[in-house]
Amino acid sequence: MRTDSRLSRMLHVLLHMARADQPMTSEEIARMLGTNAAVVRRTMAGLRKVGYVQSDKGHHGGWRMARGLDSITLLDVHRAVGGPRIFAIGADRENPDCAVERVVNDAIADALRQAEALLVQRLGAVTLADLSGQFDALCRAAAGAGHR
Repeated sequence: MRTDSRLSRMLHVLLHMARADQPMTSEEIARMLGTNAAVVRRTMAGLRKVGYVQSDKGHHGGWRMARGLDSITLLDVHRAVGGPRIFAIGADRENPDCAVERVVNDAIADALRQAEALLVQRLGAVTLADLSGQFDALCRAAAGAGHR
């Protein structure tokens, strides 16, 4: 089964955009992600709609951050890019006449509700500023290791 990588790809883009001195074009982002500019524009439109990024047309135009990294969580980005349901597993079919199937479906549904609640809570607790800080720490550690 193919995984949906929109969340990780857009987090990657947003962190690069936050560090960029000038707006990034859809073509630049597409090259970075190994996709085409139309896909980038379609995906970025969801982020623009909720006010996380903005785009400027014309010469020197492109995409740039519209809000601070500390005000955007991973869950916010997941929702903005139209991510799929958190989990794609579930019951095969509903057959209320089969007690075994009802028990199995209830057990799966309960486990999925609990797992989704935990994942949503965790994604909502991490901001882009947190990721940016972790990146900075990795860079400092690598620079320090190179001076030994």
